[in-house]
Amino acid sequence: MYTLIGADGHRYSSEAPGRLGGHRRTKIYGRLDCPSALRTIARGGYVAHRIFFLDEATAISAGYRPCAVCMPGEYAVWKAGRSS
Repeated sequence: MYTLIGADGHRYSSEAPGRLGGHRRTKIYGRLDCPSALRTIARGGYVAHRIFFLDEATAISAGYRPCAVCMPGEYAVWKAGRSS
């Protein structure tokens, strides 16, 4: 079972992981194959705080920001929006 986060920020269980992974403490989401996340997981970190999202709109609605490593275009847009 996987824990997914809905647009309302509440957790629910799912048999599928969703399309994107996130980290509850940092409020960052990214691709499931993100090199940065995979390195951290390989070192034994991250997993206890990992959650999943069905899609990008859900992650954004839940208050998460895109990962600068695996989603640089989305991150640039997010960062530009914060500067405005």
